Amino acid sequence: MALIVEDGTGDPDAESYISVSDATAYHTARGNAAWAALASDTVREQLLRKATEYMGQVYGEAWAGYRVSSTQALDWPRYEVPRRDIGAVGYLLAFWASDAVPEAVQRACAELALRAASGDLLADLGQPAIEKTVGPITVRYAEGARQTKRYPAVDGMLTPFLKAGGTSAIQVVRA
Repeated sequence: MALIVEDGTGDPDAESYISVSDATAYHTARGNAAWAALASDTVREQLLRKATEYMGQVYGEAWAGYRVSSTQALDWPRYEVPRRDIGAVGYLLAFWASDAVPEAVQRACAELALRAASGDLLADLGQPAIEKTVGPITVRYAEGARQTKRYPAVDGMLTPFLKAGGTSAIQVVRA
């Protein structure tokens, strides 16, 4: 089944934020040979679907703004997502276009797809190990240590699109 890419129209059947060809161009430009080494475009499509699902599960409730349509399959496109890179002038805010998926969201999807090739992005969790011994080496983990993987590079790409994305949408200037 061919991958259905969100094109900014709020497609009710969309499965990914980025196409295989765009993800391939992204990874090629960064020298990520692991993407090129994948068995086929079918595998790449599967990984892009997994990455898109992960984004919905992890960031879905945190996205700024609102879905354009109640029938769209994915969280993007969205409207009233403030552009923090432009800032505010008086009471006028700048917003991301509501008829497109921002390039950073597409790139984050490509990054996550590459990571999905190495294993589940949201693996099931078991009882945390406090101590592991392999031969003469023992590793002791802190109580309450994180069990889930974090992807700081992806978090950084997506921060501008999240509700409290690290900076305020309105700049305060004091005289």
